[in-house]
Amino acid sequence: MGRSENLRGAMFMVLSMAGFAIEDVFLKASARVMPMGQAVLIVGLAGMAVFALMAWRQGEPAFHPALRSRGLAIRSGFEVAGRLFYALAIALTPLSTTSAILQATPLVVVGGAALFFGEPVGWRRWLAVGLGFVGVLIILRPGFDGFSALSLLAVLGMLGFAGRDLATRAAPKVMSNRQLGVAGFAMLTLAGAVILGWSGGAVWPDARGWGLLAGTALFAVLGYHALTAAMRTGEIGFVTPFRYVRLVFALGLAVVLFGERPDLATLFGAGLIVGSGIYTLMRGNRRAVPPPPVTPA
Repeated sequence: MGRSENLRGAMFMVLSMAGFAIEDVFLKASARVMPMGQAVLIVGLAGMAVFALMAWRQGEPAFHPALRSRGLAIRSGFEVAGRLFYALAIALTPLSTTSAILQATPLVVVGGAALFFGEPVGWRRWLAVGLGFVGVLIILRPGFDGFSALSLLAVLGMLGFAGRDLATRAAPKVMSNRQLGVAGFAMLTLAGAVILGWSGGAVWPDARGWGLLAGTALFAVLGYHALTAAMRTGEIGFVTPFRYVRLVFALGLAVVLFGERPDLATLFGAGLIVGSGIYTLMRGNRRAVPPPPVTPA
């Protein structure tokens, strides 16, 4: 794959991460004018409708029969957990902290792939994974005055997303991206229903509320589409590390729009997570590259 394709893939990945960061901003703002569960539920329904329409235009059923398989059922369970706890973290904790902890997802996936699927992980990558978890602990600060139990919501959300990614590897690879989009937003809808059923208090949104919901759904769909384009355009090993620019966008938006001021410990922990994640991905990509063919002298 050529350099231009890799650069295009990286551009799509950056656009995707910007879209997801802006989605988080709209979602956090929506939670200030309506219950978070209601916002998540409506956005989930909107996303389902968009991807179902796209599937219909391609002559595909919105809900693939493979959804009934054990692998995808496990994936769906993890996705609900990830969506549920991450949405609560967005609403109840600083956006900068939540976004920083989310960046540890690839590290958990690497460790889980080694433990559950027997994928080779050398001592250097295990060390990087360990340093990334140290970064999470630095952000959480358990046992210190700055510790907030609500920050554990972001950890649970991150573990849910990591479990979803691991389960995806074991799931049947017969569903299109459009059908996976329908399934993903269906899980978002279910997570919203669970949160709303627990908290109650649904309201009819005013014009501002509908605008925030529309913005959340729009950037969620755009982010997903750009992510799909990125993974199909460039080499995965080259494109994937650009996922971490999401944290840059999230920190900037949190400071400008919500007046957050991440302290030095949060920034240092985030740096450890990002640095460890990039090293782990790059190291894994280098190990995955097959040796060049031997040519006759």
